[in-house]
Amino acid sequence: MGAIFSSCSPAPSSVPRPAGLGDLPESCVASILTHLEPKDICGLARLNRAFRGASWADFVWESKLPENYAALFQQMFDRPVDGLGKRQLYTRLCQACTFDGGTKKVWLDKETSRVCLNICAKGLAITGIDDRRYWNHVPTDESRFQTVAYLQQTWWFEVEGEIEFPFPPGTYSVFFRLQLGQTSRRFGRRVCNTEHVHGWDKKPVRFQLWASEGQSSASQCFLRAPGKWVHYHVGDFNVLGHDSPPTRVKFSMTQIDCTHTKGGLCVDSVLIYPCEYKERFKQFYAP
Repeated sequence: MGAIFSSCSPAPSSVPRPAGLGDLPESCVASILTHLEPKDICGLARLNRAFRGASWADFVWESKLPENYAALFQQMFDRPVDGLGKRQLYTRLCQACTFDGGTKKVWLDKETSRVCLNICAKGLAITGIDDRRYWNHVPTDESRFQTVAYLQQTWWFEVEGEIEFPFPPGTYSVFFRLQLGQTSRRFGRRVCNTEHVHGWDKKPVRFQLWASEGQSSASQCFLRAPGKWVHYHVGDFNVLGHDSPPTRVKFSMTQIDCTHTKGGLCVDSVLIYPCEYKERFKQFYAP
């Protein structure tokens, strides 16, 4: 009798499992990820298997890479991109790469998909740099390159540089990173010796820029703010298309009025950054 009642009792209704993010097809997830920033893509990849798989899709990362990523990768690492996925390419390009004998560093800026490039003092042509009566290379932890060129005194101040590089399309700004005075550490505190600082208030320094397609600009200003690293804006240049040849950029700063000496200046590097950084550096360079 009990068996009869048991067989007639209704089967428990099965409640369907509500759909979740894990049920989304990887192709749909990947399409969504293309609209997000790289850091958000990597964060969502930890949600579940669908998001993790979609985060490796080539077309997701191709939208984050510059148009000339193959030429850029070849220049930075001296090898073709063969065998690397787009996410691997993006990761490698965003890591600072040192080249040209350790005098230059370049990396892909995650916000603009354009490059940032630094050229240290040893990669610049500095008049009189080999004469230790006037110039010295000084080690410091305040430089990305761990060394700066320090001017004690000179009559003729001239610093020039040049580079040819496959910059991705966009507008770039060029800066000299300079400091009046020589800093050091004393009992754990930063101190600045301004003993040799002189002559920069008599005549302005002239900055000049030349780039491909006949682009050029010039400006001048007095060097100020002893003990502080200042980004002096040299000028801007444009890169039009990804299929154009590498862009050649030349820049200089001079103060060649020989009626007086000048000295006490640290030359750290030249920075070539996307123009969006101009506003960020605005508080650090003289107008």
